[in-house]
Amino acid sequence: MGKFLSSVVISVLFSTTLLYAQVQSEVNRPPLQNPPITMETMVGSRGVMYQLLVNKKFQSIPKLGFFSVTNGTATWEKEMTPDIMTQAHLTYSLFKGLNVSAGMQYTPVYGFRPVAGLIYSYASKDWLIIANPKIDLASDFASENLALIEYKPKINNKFNFYSRIQGLYGFVPESGNHNRSYIMLRAGLSYKEFTFGAATNFDWYGPTKHNENSYGIFVSVLLF
Repeated sequence: MGKFLSSVVISVLFSTTLLYAQVQSEVNRPPLQNPPITMETMVGSRGVMYQLLVNKKFQSIPKLGFFSVTNGTATWEKEMTPDIMTQAHLTYSLFKGLNVSAGMQYTPVYGFRPVAGLIYSYASKDWLIIANPKIDLASDFASENLALIEYKPKINNKFNFYSRIQGLYGFVPESGNHNRSYIMLRAGLSYKEFTFGAATNFDWYGPTKHNENSYGIFVSVLLF
């Protein structure tokens, strides 16, 4: 418990120092054009899955930002372990596209833990790429690596084709044991801020890599 509190205090002090420095140097910069928040719901054979993705920068402190991913699944049939994960980080930009991060993560198995890592992001008209390797700062620390790639080329004046592959792999470095991983596949159409189509989730849990899969449809919306 003492190590946990020490890690949280270090993360808060680190973030506060960066915040003060950026207030002094960035106050006169023009407003940022932040990416939208992505909110998605999938209805599938296993249950209903929800995901919220936030990747924002503070308008007055452009090097400082906030990154969060929340996943949750409400299954049709009761399962032993609730399937929910949420993480929230303060980020600091090293250079364009690459950030260091410090914050917290929650899962039903491990509870709340302080985490630190790197976040790389690239966005263009047709592509979005995010990579987020991180470790938790508890004594029995675990490592987790998240990657997301979207491809969304224009079809005509109203619609874009949409596709996404998103993967996560988590393990305990000391033992090498697997703890959580998934692969999400999406394909469909985008109209303005709305996207819909076919969805597949492949999930693995624990050292035995217990597998649960789901097939269905999804709808997502961009919140500007």
